[in-house]
Amino acid sequence: YEIGPGDTAIVKVAQAQLGNVGGDKYWKWYGFKSHVHWCAIWVSWCADQCGYIKSGTIPKFSYVPSIVDWAKSHHHWQSRNYKPSPGDIIIIDWYADGTRDHVGLVERCDGRTVYTIEGNRSDAVRRGSYRVGSGTIYGYCVPKY
Repeated sequence: YEIGPGDTAIVKVAQAQLGNVGGDKYWKWYGFKSHVHWCAIWVSWCADQCGYIKSGTIPKFSYVPSIVDWAKSHHHWQSRNYKPSPGDIIIIDWYADGTRDHVGLVERCDGRTVYTIEGNRSDAVRRGSYRVGSGTIYGYCVPKY
């Protein structure tokens, strides 16, 4: 299939969540009883709103390394040098030390900069941006939308 067909439905869901602080509705939806790190849970919640968990397009996950393992085993993985499409899942390595620290959704990419929406970025849903190929980017899960 074509790499990175992209998806705007999940991006629209993500955009509608901008400004949420604390992530309560996401981690409660997942089944946690108290506040947890919720970046992965937020991506799962967005996917669920589009029916992508039920369809198997994206797995339900709460742990960043598990989406990386799933992407690699299902041939949905791209390196940091990939120019992503809207709806791709970006995996962040904050310290460029090989650790899969954080996850978000690609809003758009202009070829030089990747623009994202991320849950649990300073405990809120916020936008971010990264240079394509940056060491801060661990890689991408590219779902087959």
